[in-house]
Amino acid sequence: MNRPHVSGSGLIDRFVESPLAGLAPWIVMSLFNGPGRFEEAVAAALGIALLVFVAARRHGTSVKLLELFDLAFFGTLAVIGILATPGAIEWLELWAGEVSNIALALFALGSLLARVPFTLQYAREQTPREYWVSPLFLRVNYAITGVWAASFGLNALLGFLADGVQHDPDNFWTGWVVQLGTTLFAIAFTEWYPEYAPNRAAQEAGEPTEPPRPVARLLDWFPPYLIGVGVAGLITDGTSAAVGIGLIVAGIAGGAVLRRVAPAARTGSHSGRGARPLS
Repeated sequence: MNRPHVSGSGLIDRFVESPLAGLAPWIVMSLFNGPGRFEEAVAAALGIALLVFVAARRHGTSVKLLELFDLAFFGTLAVIGILATPGAIEWLELWAGEVSNIALALFALGSLLARVPFTLQYAREQTPREYWVSPLFLRVNYAITGVWAASFGLNALLGFLADGVQHDPDNFWTGWVVQLGTTLFAIAFTEWYPEYAPNRAAQEAGEPTEPPRPVARLLDWFPPYLIGVGVAGLITDGTSAAVGIGLIVAGIAGGAVLRRVAPAARTGSHSGRGARPLS
C-alpha cells in the first residue's frame, strides 16, 4: 500500500520494500565472482544480505523467504570458503557465479511452480489487501518473477560459456557485458511493469484511466548502458576502437530517439504510485 516517503529514509523504504533488496546479493555475486575473487564476492554478498535483513526489520517489513534464502546460501558459501581446501577454493572461484545463478533461478522457478511467486511477499506490502487475489495482481508478480528466473538462468549459461567453453572468466562480453545487460533489463522490468499493467488492463477494458507507461520507458537504461560498454571497452581493450566508438554513438543516438518517442516519464514507483491499483 502507499505510504509517505521522504528524504533519504524514503529511499531506504522503497529499496527494502522492493524485491531488488533481496536480489542485490545475487547480483553482486553473479557479476563479481571470478579467479582470485571468491572470498571477496561472498563476503560482499553476505554483507549485503545481512544489511538488507536488518534494514528491512528496522523499517517494519515482514521477513521474506528470499531474505532467508540469501542468508542461508551465502552463509553456507562463507563457511565453505573458510573450511575448503585450496583446490576447492580454486573450483569455487571458477564456478561459484554459475552455482549462484542456478540456485536463484531454481528458487524463482520453484516459487512459480508452487504458485507463490517470490515477489508476492514484497508486492502485498505495497498493495491493499483487497487486491491480493486479483488476476492482474497475480499476473504482474508471475511476470516479474519469471523475468528474474530467465535472467539468472541466462547468466548461468553465459558464465558457463565464459568459464567452461572460452576458458576466459573475465571475457568482456560473456563474462561481464551481456550478463550486466540481462540484469539491468530485469531491474527495469521490475520497476516498469507494475505501473504499466494496471493502466493497460483498464484501457483494454474501456475504463477511464491514465495512459499506460510507454513501453519505451522499459529501455531507459539501454542508451547509457551502450555508452558505458563502449567506454569500458575502449579503456580495457575489450573491444576494438571502432566497436567502442560505435557503441558510444549508438547510445547517444538511442537516447535521443527514446526522448522523442517517450519525452516524459510519468512519476511513480514499484509500489504503484501514479498507477491504478492492481485490481
